[in-house]
Amino acid sequence: MPHLTHSIKDRVAVITLQNPPQNRLTPQLVRELEEALTAISESDARALVVCAEGPDFSFGGDIVEWPGMSQRELRTLFEQFMNSFNHFERLSIPTIAAVQGLCFGGGLELAVRADLVFATETARFGHPEQSLGIVTVVGGIYRIAERVGRTKAMEWALTSEQVPAAVMERYGVVNRVVPDAKLVNETMAFASKLAAGPTRAHAAHKALLRLWATGGVTTADEAMFDISLPLFESKDVQLALPASVEAFLAKQPHPAFPFTGD
Repeated sequence: MPHLTHSIKDRVAVITLQNPPQNRLTPQLVRELEEALTAISESDARALVVCAEGPDFSFGGDIVEWPGMSQRELRTLFEQFMNSFNHFERLSIPTIAAVQGLCFGGGLELAVRADLVFATETARFGHPEQSLGIVTVVGGIYRIAERVGRTKAMEWALTSEQVPAAVMERYGVVNRVVPDAKLVNETMAFASKLAAGPTRAHAAHKALLRLWATGGVTTADEAMFDISLPLFESKDVQLALPASVEAFLAKQPHPAFPFTGD
């Protein structure tokens, strides 16, 4: 049985974790994730939602086999996780993680690689690795630190506490907290809005934020014009910019423009 599925409808791709009862991240799931990401990258999808079946998003890695594995085997496994998760993080299209229930360990490390995180009011997040005597081996602690700062990220990693969605929203890890029954509808509506937007500009913003995260403002400034100026040659800008100028000169509202992604 597959551990996840993916689909594409109206330019919105959806990856659904479905490995009950806890949506544990298995080697099979990671292989299927990589296959889904490749298929989505080669498709006409312009936004991606990652969600999960069942009451919980994911409890994290499937640890059952880990005690009997050698360091070399563990490294190979964790590198597969890292590579696939990074592939997701570096997609050029906007991505949203829709989180319900418990989102722990590798599940959290996957979710925070999304551009946006929507969560239910009852969702809880955490790093259980401390209770196992290990670290967040797929880069969770410093990705959380990028959003909340070092001190809070360290506290959560040291304690393995379960952090409510409202707290995660307050610290900037979660973008929106929604009623449990509305998670799917609100996430899909927002993804559809993104898919109808200027796709190349979305990709440029993602690239600039990656440069800022690794090299700071100066590095991002150095790359700004190399990344941004080619947008002015896109069909979207060549149509939308003159239309906006015309509306401005006529003192009319800014026109809604059907971006094509070209």
